[in-house]
Amino acid sequence: MKKKNIIRMLRIVFIIASISSLAFVLWLLFFGFCSLAFVPWVLVNAWILPLPNTVQEQVNQTIGHGFDGMIVYVDEAGKSPSFYSAGLKSRTNKVPADAQSLFKIASISKLYVAVAVAKLANDQRLSLDKTLADYIPALMGRIEHADKITLKLMVQHRSGIPNFTDTPGYWEKPPESSKQRLNLVLDKPANFEPDEEYSYSNTNYLLIGEIIDKTLGYSHREYIKKEILTPLELNNTYSLISEVDIEEVASGYYVGYEDDMKFSFNSVGVNGSMVATAQDVGIFLRALNDGSLLNENEQAIYSSIYVYKHGGLLPGYQSLAEYHKDIDTVVIQFLNTTDFDGYQWNLSQISYSRLVQIIRKVKAQHRISPEEGL
Repeated sequence: MKKKNIIRMLRIVFIIASISSLAFVLWLLFFGFCSLAFVPWVLVNAWILPLPNTVQEQVNQTIGHGFDGMIVYVDEAGKSPSFYSAGLKSRTNKVPADAQSLFKIASISKLYVAVAVAKLANDQRLSLDKTLADYIPALMGRIEHADKITLKLMVQHRSGIPNFTDTPGYWEKPPESSKQRLNLVLDKPANFEPDEEYSYSNTNYLLIGEIIDKTLGYSHREYIKKEILTPLELNNTYSLISEVDIEEVASGYYVGYEDDMKFSFNSVGVNGSMVATAQDVGIFLRALNDGSLLNENEQAIYSSIYVYKHGGLLPGYQSLAEYHKDIDTVVIQFLNTTDFDGYQWNLSQISYSRLVQIIRKVKAQHRISPEEGL
């Protein structure tokens, strides 16, 4: 009797669930039809596709969402690094994507700058509490709250300084020098009072670079090479694309344009993007996260001022770099197609999330012994 009651209850639950599901589907059909043009079906499709069994299958699947080429680097602790690629490195020459290609890493570069700040602060060559006006007095009165904006707030994007790349028409004809880029935000009102909010601003890191240059008496790029790249033997990381053989750099494409973005924004854009292989970025990111790059004091300073992962976005190039502590794994993803309308960036995040899911799933399966798996 008890068993019959349980079966009866399960049937009722199933019927209720079925009715609810049908109602939900009808609601989606009705309202979805009414606003069909506004539904991001390409993103929905990318989410609901069955999760592949392997990273390479996911990479292949991602290319099918409209990307030209893709590179993925996976560094699982205790294993040799794995490299994956699909699509094209160059449309013009029909060159397949190559996991060893150089890539414009855009704002991932900020991690390297933040490390430089932490090291210089530890050496007491920089003070996180000094203000922008202290470091560059000429900006007093030209940047609102310059006497209240500390170096720490600039590193954290809590300064309120406007972002020069948000200037209307910026990417149509980017300024050719840091001075010209800075001029775009001079005398403009602050976005908010210092430390009141967070707002990502490339201007912060333009100014940090200027501050480091002034403090050292030489380029912060040279400091990064000496203190970060050389010790980690990152021989495939460069401060500027002008330092490398352009043929080694993956082409970049913007939806709707045929031009190769590899030849655009080389010395301009966001202070000039660093260029690196996925492996070099992965080695750097693991060292940053496992404490082998910074000493204890430097690590404490870094932890107080910036993040341990980053994304990068430039016309033709987008990247994601993150260390996943729960699986002790670094995953780097490079894609050489952008649109700046949000679809390609969102697709890249969906792809990245699925890559990590696959890695976690495989790791979990390997933890199960043959007996437990029966």
